[in-house]
Amino acid sequence: MLAACNSNKVNPLLVDSPLPYGAPQFDKIKFEHYKPAFEQSIAEAKAEIDAIVNNPEAPTFHNTVEAMEFAGMRYNDVASVFYNLMEADTNDKMQALAEEISPMTTELSMYITLNDGLFQRVKAVYEQRESLDLEQDQKMLLDETYKSFVRNGANLSDEDKEVLRGYAERLSLLSLQYGKNVLDATNSFTMLLTDEADLAGLPEFVREQGAAAAKEKGQEGWLFDLSQPSYAPFMKYSTRRDLKEKLYRAYSTKGLAPESDNTGVIKEIVDLRLKKARLLGYETYADYVISDHMAKSTDNVNDFMIKLIDPSLPVAIKEVAELNEYAKANGFEGDTLMPWDFSYWAEKLRVEKYDLSDEELKPYFELESCIQAVFWLANKLYGLTFEERKDIPVYHPDVKVFDVKDADGSHLALFYADFFPRESKRGGAWMTEFRNQRVLDGVEQRPFISIVTNFTKPAGDTPALITHDEFITFLHEFGHSLQGITAVGRYPSMTGTSVDHDFVELFSQINENWGYESEFLNTFAKHYQTGEPISQELIDKIKKAKNYLSAYYQMRQLHFGLIDLAWHNVTEVPAESVIEVEQKAIAPYSVMPVVDGCCMSTSFTHIFNGGYSAGYYSYKWSEVLAADGYSLFEEKGIFDPETAASFRRIMSTGGAVDPVELYRQFRGHDPEPEALLRQLGIVSE
Repeated sequence: MLAACNSNKVNPLLVDSPLPYGAPQFDKIKFEHYKPAFEQSIAEAKAEIDAIVNNPEAPTFHNTVEAMEFAGMRYNDVASVFYNLMEADTNDKMQALAEEISPMTTELSMYITLNDGLFQRVKAVYEQRESLDLEQDQKMLLDETYKSFVRNGANLSDEDKEVLRGYAERLSLLSLQYGKNVLDATNSFTMLLTDEADLAGLPEFVREQGAAAAKEKGQEGWLFDLSQPSYAPFMKYSTRRDLKEKLYRAYSTKGLAPESDNTGVIKEIVDLRLKKARLLGYETYADYVISDHMAKSTDNVNDFMIKLIDPSLPVAIKEVAELNEYAKANGFEGDTLMPWDFSYWAEKLRVEKYDLSDEELKPYFELESCIQAVFWLANKLYGLTFEERKDIPVYHPDVKVFDVKDADGSHLALFYADFFPRESKRGGAWMTEFRNQRVLDGVEQRPFISIVTNFTKPAGDTPALITHDEFITFLHEFGHSLQGITAVGRYPSMTGTSVDHDFVELFSQINENWGYESEFLNTFAKHYQTGEPISQELIDKIKKAKNYLSAYYQMRQLHFGLIDLAWHNVTEVPAESVIEVEQKAIAPYSVMPVVDGCCMSTSFTHIFNGGYSAGYYSYKWSEVLAADGYSLFEEKGIFDPETAASFRRIMSTGGAVDPVELYRQFRGHDPEPEALLRQLGIVSE
């Protein structure tokens, strides 16, 4: 049957794409296609679930568990396109539609997870698991499917299931509202400068960027906003404390203004998450989440964080004290550095200590060269090749798409790259997928992987140049991409990045390490104007500066984890204000003055609009894995084919094997926090 939209034309979201590999038809997808696509794909998904429930045959792994795994594939593909574009290229109409369809998508989720007939069939198979002749991935799928039902309320009474359904519907809407408020707050602030004196301290590339931003909006002067490519350089180089304070306060109060207020949203999200956890038998929401991660328990997470905080905090205090002394000796007239002073003085001290600046390095990191370098690294380690495909449509002119092939020439994935900021894109950098890897009806479908960043756009005759820090971010997100690109397996819920949160970041963070290696940097880092290769002297400086303020930045990340737990490791919703809750959580571990009226929680999208609630600690958990894991590459050689092949095996396996066992297979032992502390130079060898 033809899939139709309101205009009686074929809906490109509801038919098999004729494009190479079945790529999304971004050139044909229109706004009016989304709602009919959701309605039809949800109806199809429910029909597929009903067919499993009403199957007259006795429940088996194949007719129940496996059939359920592949139910709703059309819906998943529709949702992947829509929600990924909600992050990367949204507009008011899409945001309004997201709120309209949220009850529909939540209802589908509840239709599956609270479906007693479906659960009873799964339970019947689960109870026979010891006598079934299942392969490893099938055993894991059965275990995870059963556990997912239980964790989502399958054992609750009918009355409690209805209560849980209400929580889920409301949480879905609140998450959307939270994200919309953050985006609105980010886009609502701009700082237009018309007096050149206001540009004091800014290098030429920052001025050019500000001028280009103003011109783009039809204004005269230099425009700065809260996007990272605009905000971070201004804070780092400007000598105008008053303007930096203005920018800092705007950045640090996102989600607090009446028109984009997230304080009430946060309290309601925390309340509903806690009620959900209690209904499911857990004391806190953190207990509920972490029990399904590598860490296993909140106590283990707390112990882990203390093992990092105890040695890091005193070193961080010394680092900040040294920075204060340096600033006062070099013209700073205040009593102590404030947060809006930090980047400027940290950069000045870094330049003095290591004779190294971003402005000096950026000419060697032309984005196009960096893209080819990252592809080269994937080829060197894993045999992958990337070929740009101009015949495959993209969702925005800035986006490029590449055909990824394995060493034997077989197709592995399509890789979409979206590098530049725009008002329709949220801030930050991330990896996602428009389709995950799977084997459907005996035919393997390879994934569509996407990387999204907010790097500085080309300005005038100057190509896109990125900082070394941004290059590390690129490597990080590309590490996630590699996990999706190399994914193997039958079941989409267990392939690619579908692994525990405190395991998934291993693959991104270990990839960062090559960004400091001479053998890699020498292959591509050349001055974009002269073609002169980066000198060994500059590379040595990059390496020496790697651990500059490492304890301070470690504590900063741990602060985020503490804020996360302050909201989710509670037995009742905190009575204090959002700002008070946050300050109470980090006050004992703060190394910089706290600014009244500023708040991280109201724009902390990772935990209130993303998948890291009660799991932000996982970045540090995975950093430990990455530090310990990369030491094997250092021991064997950073391009050692045997080590790379071994790492690819655990990277591509996905969730089919317990991550603790996977890591042991690669490294031969369990990791310890000391590996990270040594790598950061916080403790000695």
